[in-house]
Amino acid sequence: MKIKPALVLVTTCCLSILGHADTVKIYAAASLTNALTDISKQYRAKYPQSEIVPVFGASSALAKQIEAGASSDIYFSADLDWMNYLVQKQKISNKQVHPFLLNQLVAISPRQLNIPFQAKPQFNFAGAFQGYLCTGQMESVPAGKYTKQSLIKLNWLNALKGRIVGTDDVRAALAFVERGECTVGIVYKTDALISQKVKIIGTFPANSHHPIIYPIALTQQGTANQDAIQFEKYVRTNSQAKQIFQRYGFVLKQ
Repeated sequence: MKIKPALVLVTTCCLSILGHADTVKIYAAASLTNALTDISKQYRAKYPQSEIVPVFGASSALAKQIEAGASSDIYFSADLDWMNYLVQKQKISNKQVHPFLLNQLVAISPRQLNIPFQAKPQFNFAGAFQGYLCTGQMESVPAGKYTKQSLIKLNWLNALKGRIVGTDDVRAALAFVERGECTVGIVYKTDALISQKVKIIGTFPANSHHPIIYPIALTQQGTANQDAIQFEKYVRTNSQAKQIFQRYGFVLKQ
């Protein structure tokens, strides 16, 4: 009689494992929300047995969660730094890392405003608008890190001190500008393009910040998940998936 509970336990464990076999958990930068949501829907139409569970947020916060042991099969970062961080923490193998997408850094404002912008050190950017400037947290969130690099390169940072609002991720910065809580935002071009409430007032020169590269990789957990392996390859190589990224303004890295 004592054998039965053990058999039930083994059976339950096996069923549990089988039930989760098709689940793929991808941790991805907030700026990838729209494109990856569309790609996941497209993928599930072809492979209905698979369950794609995306978790979107700042690359920095997601990397810290993975480091702390969060269940994740794929990590898709908005910069190389946080990917390298997880490689150093042995959560991702360097051979799994694929630099994949490129983006641009732009300044935005609410549509009804007319704020001048010239990407030159002599331009008085701080004097061109009133109120606050929103971007990602400049010490951790990739969009904020790129912004800080550009503001330093153009010698604009000191004049803006006390007026910069650092947000948890780039989509939060976009939302602040959409609501008019920030007069200007610095976000990725792809974020600006999805909003009907803001307009791009200028683009920061590529040489004013580190290249905006999005790498994707299977985590150590993901390398043991055949569905994750298949989905990660689909995201990188499928022509329809690539078209979705391009439609949202991303550039495919050669």
